[in-house]
Amino acid sequence: MDYETLDRETTQQVREKYNKKAKNYDKIMGPMDRMMMGKWREMLCKNAKGLVLEAGVGTGANFPYYPQGVKVIGIDFSQSMLEIAESKISQAKVPIELKLADIQELPFADNTFDTIITACVFCSVPFPVKGFQELRRVVKQDGRLYLLEHVRSERAVVGTVMDLLNPLTVRFQGVNINRRTEANMLQAGLSIVEVKNLLSDIVKLITAKK
Repeated sequence: MDYETLDRETTQQVREKYNKKAKNYDKIMGPMDRMMMGKWREMLCKNAKGLVLEAGVGTGANFPYYPQGVKVIGIDFSQSMLEIAESKISQAKVPIELKLADIQELPFADNTFDTIITACVFCSVPFPVKGFQELRRVVKQDGRLYLLEHVRSERAVVGTVMDLLNPLTVRFQGVNINRRTEANMLQAGLSIVEVKNLLSDIVKLITAKK
């Protein structure tokens, strides 16, 4: 089996997990959004300018937070998640277009977007460096990437526990809880502009550029 075949099969396995859990996703995430995620999403989306790519749009939880004056293209590799997101477009104050697409193989030309937004996405991207390379390709030279992501804690005990639990979260949910996202971004050639810790060193708001 060649690498490309393995790559696509791994991605398909994660996609199937998200298609299966889409119908209950908002029920599970809703309480968390009301407690914490809502204010973090607002912090994330207020930075958006111009033509925006939301990569990994999920069920559309960010839609109400986009500021007027932008246009958003939202992509996700799960058709079931996109179908739920479609029903939430009316919650937005801005035009939103949805596309079925994989963050690891984006169907856009180089230097297309002024802003890229992700929210809790790179825990699920099977090959995160590949995903970041694609985001770097499609963002404009003077564009910005804004990421709300949970990552592996660098605190010894917490990080070790996350490492031990990660095989289970990947197997059952398709989610990695021990990603070193900043290191993956640098490996992909992105430059990190700013990092804000929102919940200890586990949830972060990261600003980056080419």
